[in-house]
Amino acid sequence: KINRIKKNGSVFFSIVFQMEFSEEDDYEDIFNESDFFNYSYSDYPTVCDKEEVRTFGKVFLPIIYALALIIGLAGNSLVVAIYIYYKKLKTMTDVYIFNLAIADLLLLFTLPFWAADAVHGWKLGETMCKITSMLYVMNFSCGMFFLACISVDRYLAIKTGRIKTNHCLFICFLVWATSFILGIPELIFSTVKMPQSRKICISVYPSSMARPAKATLEILEVLLSFVIPFLIMLFCYSKVSQALWKTANVKKWKAFKVLMVVVGVFIVTQLPFNIIKFCRAMDIIYILITQCEDSKRLDMATQITESMALLHSCVNPIIYAFVGASFKHHIARMFKSFSYRQRRRKEPENEISLNSETGSQITSSFTI
Repeated sequence: KINRIKKNGSVFFSIVFQMEFSEEDDYEDIFNESDFFNYSYSDYPTVCDKEEVRTFGKVFLPIIYALALIIGLAGNSLVVAIYIYYKKLKTMTDVYIFNLAIADLLLLFTLPFWAADAVHGWKLGETMCKITSMLYVMNFSCGMFFLACISVDRYLAIKTGRIKTNHCLFICFLVWATSFILGIPELIFSTVKMPQSRKICISVYPSSMARPAKATLEILEVLLSFVIPFLIMLFCYSKVSQALWKTANVKKWKAFKVLMVVVGVFIVTQLPFNIIKFCRAMDIIYILITQCEDSKRLDMATQITESMALLHSCVNPIIYAFVGASFKHHIARMFKSFSYRQRRRKEPENEISLNSETGSQITSSFTI
């Protein structure tokens, strides 16, 4: 980003290097202009060096990504296992939570690649760069869509008194298809470049559409992946809260608190990141940031808020699945079954195990 700055009657040029590039020919065209004919670092001390931003990312991003991967992988894998082996997909909410866990897992699987990229640069080639970038955007958006679907389903359950499953598969297909479409630009334009001492995986747009395409995609992602799902959740959960308020059920306060946690976690984790994305889009369009320090702060804010947004995939199993009494029962059942099999493996072969069971619950167990 090249900015012309007037100071004390003289004209200086501030060059701000960002992680957004057009084709390589653009650099040659820019630096061959007469205004930059004898450019050198010593002549223009206003060149913005982003080394401290990269150093911060090398330490901060791998720690956050590792934390998100461990916690999110455990929670979402448990959700998928319980739905497959124990709890059937009986309602639309069950189907949405199951698909949400799948989307979160696919998103989390991309984090080791981005952690390695932050530390060592991109080492896996252009094909993996395209696939990883597409999976990241696709599954991030997919998770937001399924959160909105869950809120709509809970609103319909309160309004009609029953849960309809007529169009469940079509809705899930529509969500995945829309998310895939949002990931296509990353699949097309992501590539590996080496602007400095290491390779990076970035989106490179043709020179004729670089600025408008980048700004449009940023705004489109904000609208589709945050604004619309948030408005849907806000409307649906406000209606659910009103219905709970009118009931005489003693457990309504617990349900109301769960709704507040759902909305609160969504706002805390997603709002800051989408504000930063919107600011970046406005900067692309209107070139608002002309100071090096402001550019650095924006880059660091992007890293921090994006990491916060990723942590939402870790808490999804807790706030959408584990709070239910039915899900807790299946978790207890799964661990009881696992511990029982472990004890049986440790028993000597000459022992006879006598078990008395009622339904699926073991009421007594002893050995002779």
